[in-house]
Amino acid sequence: MCNALIIPAQLTQPVRLESVDTDMPALQRLMSGNIEAISTRDWHAYVSDEGNRLPQNIRAEVLAREAGVHLEEVLNGTAVFLGHCSRGQEVDAPLRLIRLAEALFDQALAA
Repeated sequence: MCNALIIPAQLTQPVRLESVDTDMPALQRLMSGNIEAISTRDWHAYVSDEGNRLPQNIRAEVLAREAGVHLEEVLNGTAVFLGHCSRGQEVDAPLRLIRLAEALFDQALAA
């Protein structure tokens, strides 16, 4: 289990921190389908690979871009942000990413 930063595509649903099971079937259930990853040196985001079937996730796109990721595609559906260590294992979402989300979305997420 890891603490993930979860950003729903629906703007009426809040951005949240949640403890999630990080095995692939659990992540696919959380995101309602097949997923792909966007990776950086210390974090990655799982997003839907279902294309236009799900609504665009504007908040996840803004967070990824503000964190320095160049996106060539639209992100759709719920996005799950996690960290990873040098051994490739899933770890909690980095605090700097959580703080950036708090600033961008004007919402307290972590104590």
